[in-house]
Amino acid sequence: MKSEVSEMGSGVGGGGGGNKYGSLNLTDLPQDCIATVISFTSPQDVCRLSLVSTTFKSASESDAVWESFLPSDHQASIPSSLSFSSKKELYLSLCENHILIDGGRKSLQLERVSGKKVYMLSARDLFIVWGDTPTYWRWISIPESRFEEVAELINVCWLEIRGKIAISMLSPMTRYKACLVFKATARAYGYDFQPAEVSVSIAGTEGCKRTVYLDAARGLRQRYQIEPRRIGLFSRSRFLGLQAPVPLAPAGGDDQNPKTRGDGWLEIELGEFFNDGSIDGELEMSVMEVDGGHWKGGLIVQGIEIRPCL
Repeated sequence: MKSEVSEMGSGVGGGGGGNKYGSLNLTDLPQDCIATVISFTSPQDVCRLSLVSTTFKSASESDAVWESFLPSDHQASIPSSLSFSSKKELYLSLCENHILIDGGRKSLQLERVSGKKVYMLSARDLFIVWGDTPTYWRWISIPESRFEEVAELINVCWLEIRGKIAISMLSPMTRYKACLVFKATARAYGYDFQPAEVSVSIAGTEGCKRTVYLDAARGLRQRYQIEPRRIGLFSRSRFLGLQAPVPLAPAGGDDQNPKTRGDGWLEIELGEFFNDGSIDGELEMSVMEVDGGHWKGGLIVQGIEIRPCL
């Protein structure tokens, strides 16, 4: 890789100086100088530049480069029990694996391409109405959860879940989305017809509200025109006597229905928020279904994830 530089002589016209051209090979620059330059790019760019030459490859392994991609407060978040041979190893580990922070009530991870922070608030870190009343909710441990406990909904007619996170904890100049992360048990009921109201807002403001459905099978039923039956007091989906479904064009508003995540859990988007780095206070997220008076149960709530929009 070469960069042309011009050396202008002192002569004019046909005088003795004239124009002289030389070339500067960038690989002749000191390695720490190259490392400083590429630290202003992105993790993805650094990996690409490492293929240019052995000099660039050595610079791309520098701790100074990968330190620039880590959150400024990462040292306070990393448990002392974890050790890494380099900043690059630490960065890649945080991209691949979450770490528990705040006494195990939150998890932290990095988005691989950008290095932006991803948080999940555990169910214990959320405000759940009637959450400590065993008749309505119970706290259990399951192996597929990253947290010690999850909240299982037994039976309520007033569903209200709220979460908060300090905006200063989020990466600046980043658009985030918040998602409720949950599972449906085999006895889940009460979600087929009544939507929930969700919102994301700065604490003390109204924010933007939208309606979603927590019924995991609703998107599939829309696509294949399957009608669930209401049975007894509770509204449960029972597919009895159905003929072969006929596929239709995807229904609009698919973002109103849960989606399956790569880790096997379901998620429903609550809303988005742009952090320009100048806002103090807290970001609030909520899930509510309180108007219909419908009884519902059979959800397992792991938490609320706040991650960069891709």
